[in-house]
Amino acid sequence: MSTKLKPTESELEILQILWREGSLTVKDVHKIVSQKRDIGYTTSLKIMQIMADKKLCSRELNGKTHVYTALVQEEDVQNGFIDNIIKQVFQGSAMELVMQTLGNYKANKSEIADLKSFISKMENENK
Repeated sequence: MSTKLKPTESELEILQILWREGSLTVKDVHKIVSQKRDIGYTTSLKIMQIMADKKLCSRELNGKTHVYTALVQEEDVQNGFIDNIIKQVFQGSAMELVMQTLGNYKANKSEIADLKSFISKMENENK
């Protein structure tokens, strides 16, 4: 994900809805967003139009209604944000990010087991 296409907080919120729900109209997205916060319909519409201009999502005419679909992959956006955090906050050290996260977050037994499995897999790949 290039820095120019980094979604804003509002755009990311809408992308997460599109990733979870699939293609939706502005009305559908607005209904979901407005359950969490007070936002006008025209604001939702404008954000989604900007997102289409930025190529974050597509806009297809279906009768008289525009249907929006995410064009960027969730993993690509996540990786872009993680890369920026590692560079800007942790001076390029992914390990510092991991240690800080694990130090401030109480992982449950299942998450710890998953982490151990992931580390074991990485160790085997490096042999």
